[in-house]
Amino acid sequence: MKTIDKISFNDIESIPQLVKDFLNHKIEGFEKNTFSLNHFKDQLHLKQNSFTQDQRQILSDVLEKQFSGLILSSKQKENLENLTQSNTFTITTGHQLNLFSGPVFFVYKILQTIKTCVYLKENFPDFNFVPVYWMASEDHDFAEINHFKTEHNYYEINEKFGGPVGRITVSDTFFISEFEKEFKDSVFGTELILMLKESYKPGNTFTDAIKILVNRLFSEFGLLIIDGDSRELKNQIKDIFKDELLNFSLQKNSKEKVDFLTEKYGKVQVNPRDINLFYLSDTRDRIDFDGEKFIVVDTDKRFSKEEILQELESHPEKFSPNALMRPVYQEKVLPNLAYIGGNAEIMYWLELKDYFAAVNIPFPVLIPRNSMLFIKEKTVGKIEKLNLNIEDFFGNFTAITNQKILKDSNVLSILEEKELLFEKSFSELKTIAETTERSFGNMVKAEEVRQLKSFKRMKKRLLHAEKIKQGELLNRLENLFLDVHPSKTWQERVYNFSVFFSDYGYSWLENCWEEMEVQESKLIIVAI
Repeated sequence: MKTIDKISFNDIESIPQLVKDFLNHKIEGFEKNTFSLNHFKDQLHLKQNSFTQDQRQILSDVLEKQFSGLILSSKQKENLENLTQSNTFTITTGHQLNLFSGPVFFVYKILQTIKTCVYLKENFPDFNFVPVYWMASEDHDFAEINHFKTEHNYYEINEKFGGPVGRITVSDTFFISEFEKEFKDSVFGTELILMLKESYKPGNTFTDAIKILVNRLFSEFGLLIIDGDSRELKNQIKDIFKDELLNFSLQKNSKEKVDFLTEKYGKVQVNPRDINLFYLSDTRDRIDFDGEKFIVVDTDKRFSKEEILQELESHPEKFSPNALMRPVYQEKVLPNLAYIGGNAEIMYWLELKDYFAAVNIPFPVLIPRNSMLFIKEKTVGKIEKLNLNIEDFFGNFTAITNQKILKDSNVLSILEEKELLFEKSFSELKTIAETTERSFGNMVKAEEVRQLKSFKRMKKRLLHAEKIKQGELLNRLENLFLDVHPSKTWQERVYNFSVFFSDYGYSWLENCWEEMEVQESKLIIVAI
């Protein structure tokens, strides 16, 4: 394995402009929430003054309980012990409970979280930094997480669902036997198959499964795993949940940021609701208010104000935060300094800064996670043979294709030359016509638009004809694009980690960790 390029997010066309502006300190109010040692120094003091020793003890007790039954590494035990100390802080990432971890970026974001802790320890040796994976065990969209894809197959599990996915019990294991057929002859196939069987043993919940899998992969790195579906943890956030029920506080306090982001970038990632909480029973259903009663949507449950507050007081575990409330819950119960997430996650965290201030919780440093691409050396050779760069596959590839197809043809240059001449001629005509009467200029402009449309149609047809003529080259370019972008999207969003682990085992994880960037968000490209 050899790293052949590291491309800054600023140089990648498809990275959202909002994320680029955030990284480049172009969004007012977020300058101190980007990655820098000075910003981390500030966060250390903010969190140290706001996270109590009692909270540390609760967190330690919850984690001890949630880790029962798992074999912990010495580094994990050390991190658990350190959490009770006032000089220990967390760096966190979170993700859904996708079947067998889902797309491979799940691995990348955890490794970046771990490496960030190492970097901070080197720069702040008087403090301890613990990597944490927050399991999104209360999500209820089973269709989003019940599958994963390898290079050759699609795997899916079928279970009854409707409530929090973390509570679903494994019974369907057909996908394991199919997976075994694909990987039994791979170098590290046996390890993968045992991992899958251990995690998705009948009777395990989905929370158990991911916890077992993640612990197997990352225990030696000291990673701690936390499940927010916990009465003890939710007991700490009852006052914030109460405020949300009575005052719609998240929506009110995020309105200014939501309006600003909507106006500047066209939309926000997640729109706040009046009440950003769900109610947990056998299902997970949204809580709404009709002016008199609190309604659990799609059920017959109704609560008066007094009844729902009593329910919250007696059973905080029955109240579940939605996507926008979860960050507040997480930052309330962890001594956390930074959150590492995908672009979409970073974009909805940005909506919440004023709400964090309103509930008196420090807003963390936000770190857009790194991306990785593992590309076969044979593919790299084909790219170089066509005098292309890997960066070309992350820009306007249609334009690149047109340039290659028409490289030895004068059709494109003639068309572009004539188009410019065409526009110049009409500009001159418009100027002359307006000296006679102003309305004549509008008439000429209308005729220019009409004829230009016809010209562009002709140009498109000529280009299409040239592509047919150069069919073999076009086919090579399209196949190369699919080698880099399986299913026409980023590799890390399609393939499961097993695609790479099957050939390289834990050395692949170590290589990912070694190449992972900490101080800047980049796309890291590795030849294999």
